[in-house]
Amino acid sequence: MNIKNLLNESSKKLNFLSNELAKLDSEILLSKVISKDRKYLILNPEKKINEENFKLFNNLIERRKKGEPIAYIIKKKEFWKHDFYVDKNVLIPRPDTELIVEEVLKLYNANHKLSVLDIGTGSGCILLSILRERKNFFGVGIDISKKALNVARFNAKIHHLENRTKFYKSDVDKFLFGKYDLVISNPPYIKKQDLKYLERDVVGYEPKLALDGGQDGYSKITKVISRASVLLKKNGKFILEIGFDQKNKVINILKSNKFYINKTLKDYAKNDRCILSTKL
Repeated sequence: MNIKNLLNESSKKLNFLSNELAKLDSEILLSKVISKDRKYLILNPEKKINEENFKLFNNLIERRKKGEPIAYIIKKKEFWKHDFYVDKNVLIPRPDTELIVEEVLKLYNANHKLSVLDIGTGSGCILLSILRERKNFFGVGIDISKKALNVARFNAKIHHLENRTKFYKSDVDKFLFGKYDLVISNPPYIKKQDLKYLERDVVGYEPKLALDGGQDGYSKITKVISRASVLLKKNGKFILEIGFDQKNKVINILKSNKFYINKTLKDYAKNDRCILSTKL
């Protein structure tokens, strides 16, 4: 079968997606199988796909049809300006989380020397994206998942940042190492009872540990804020990602932990997404 017919056929199988997304996902998966970019597929629609690649491709399409996220199937996701390795042990990076990177780069120019702590580092994509942009920064990432930390370390290696990063397996409550100029965190903030309402590719595949914010959605956030207040140097900055409806309560928790609120950042859908604060 040629590329054009194979893509048309596979797009029909992904009927839970819009036509545009089904076509895009089919192209991404075929590109992976034949190790060519999407431009090659567009320019060579009549090119025949051999039997082995045909079977491989159909297996990937079946996985996508069941709802498995495309990032887990191809084992990568673009974040900020670069590709990061991801698998089922870490959350798939979201564009909204790039706000944290953007804000850090506004706050500190290339001459700053800084120690950064990333609480709940997951794939390491936030911390490593910042370190790639700021050559004088040194980063520490912590996570309670050993498997997530293996992913973060692998990403540090492929981005040539092993010499400026350290990763520790630790619950935030028990982490006491160092004092930092900047703390960043995208903690679990979804209410336990709301997890079942998430999209099927999220709830069925992404790690619950990285999503479940407890009964009210604030238990992990509160722990992170409490520990950040201990680990930050005086006048150090803290950037925290939050749920769209959590701003007011989180601001109160921050204030009670002696943080000054600098500003709230909105995501691309104009929802409150991050809070920037300063340790008093």
